[in-house]
Amino acid sequence: MNPIFVDLLGYLAATLTTVAFVPQAWLTWKTRSAHGVSLGMYSVFICGIVAWLVYGLLIGAWPVVIANAITLLLAAFILSMKLRFG
Repeated sequence: MNPIFVDLLGYLAATLTTVAFVPQAWLTWKTRSAHGVSLGMYSVFICGIVAWLVYGLLIGAWPVVIANAITLLLAAFILSMKLRFG
């Protein structure tokens, strides 16, 4: 398979899964409420993101690294809002 196609697919997947967090982060910030956010889910999810980020760094997979770095920031923001606003 064409390596350029594989990389583009990786970047597309990374973009879609990362952008999916933006509406939740925006709504949480706008309403100053995180009552619908699960503390347990986001805690475990962030651990998974960190593992993916390290994995991506170890194998040099930049779509994985970039997507998980951005997703980590968004998920950490949402988690911090959950801890702050409940």
